[in-house]
Amino acid sequence: VRPMLRTGLVRWELENEAAGLYPKGYSGGRRKDSDMPTIDLTAADFEQTVTKDGITLVDFWADWCGPCKAFAPVYEQASTEHPDVTFGKVDTEAEQQLAGAANIRSIPTLMAFRDGILVFNQPGALPGPALEQVITAVKDLDMDDVRKQIKESEAQGGQETPQG
Repeated sequence: VRPMLRTGLVRWELENEAAGLYPKGYSGGRRKDSDMPTIDLTAADFEQTVTKDGITLVDFWADWCGPCKAFAPVYEQASTEHPDVTFGKVDTEAEQQLAGAANIRSIPTLMAFRDGILVFNQPGALPGPALEQVITAVKDLDMDDVRKQIKESEAQGGQETPQG
């Protein structure tokens, strides 16, 4: 996982939802062979999935995590509304090495990749409207400008580009 380039996307600092909103029996993402829009990702297919062209969102979660369970139906609903976006989930308990490599320190954590570039990385359960704003912002990114910022950052020794 590459370090995140700050591209001006709004960082969401939302508090956890109130108790009682977590769906009972939530068991995480859908299987890859399911006809559901959300797929489970593992160390074996993570890189291949997030480096492809287009937009890929990844939700890092765990079964014991209340806020993860609150975010799950929001994420699933967004996946049905955006068939042009790949929605993946990583079970941090089953994929501890992957979660460590991705520097996951808090769950849920949402990452957004566009054309193989990490453009959003935020812990915390987002409400539906905030997730929609993230998806819209990622879709609206000028990727030529993002690549230019990355190139400039690398030329400066890998320092993050200031937010615009």
